[in-house]
Amino acid sequence: MNWQGTVYHGLPLDLYKPGDGRGNYLAFLGRICPEKRVDRAIKIAQRAEIKIKIAAKIDNADREYMETKIEPLLDHQLVEFVGEVDRAAKQKLLGDAYALLFPIDWPEPFGLVMVESMACGTPVVAYRAGSVPEVIDPGLTGFIVESVDQSVEALKKIQSLDRRLCREVFERRFSSGRMAVDYLKIYEKMLTVPR
Repeated sequence: MNWQGTVYHGLPLDLYKPGDGRGNYLAFLGRICPEKRVDRAIKIAQRAEIKIKIAAKIDNADREYMETKIEPLLDHQLVEFVGEVDRAAKQKLLGDAYALLFPIDWPEPFGLVMVESMACGTPVVAYRAGSVPEVIDPGLTGFIVESVDQSVEALKKIQSLDRRLCREVFERRFSSGRMAVDYLKIYEKMLTVPR
């Protein structure tokens, strides 16, 4: 009677294309809110002495947080706040990035931005929280870290990762086709359960 299973979110293979990572910057993509830790991403970039581009939505509930805690951090030569981006701009941001920073501070249920980055062939440096260990293959699609220091060390190793393999992992594990097959397997098991 066990027909349970986990089906990871999937994206169409043609939604994003692999980039070359030659933009020589780090990317942060998400919402401006305390649990996404854009402040930590900025600190990592500054410590690593690598430019960071921040593409982020600001919800009304987080506007005060943005104005009081984040805006003062944006006045730095290595920090560029892009704001909210459409899919084409997201493709360019992620595809050209050296790496995506995902320094979350909460039990992220999935973290679609990690998969979008992998679809562009861009490795991820992510904090160990929520779904991160289920999504990132350390040493293949990025690195899982637990501190700013570990993040900086991980960024030094990003060049050792193969961006084509990062994309291949996306295609194998996080495509919409794979998602559909996984759902069908669960439905088939449900149909065989005696009532």
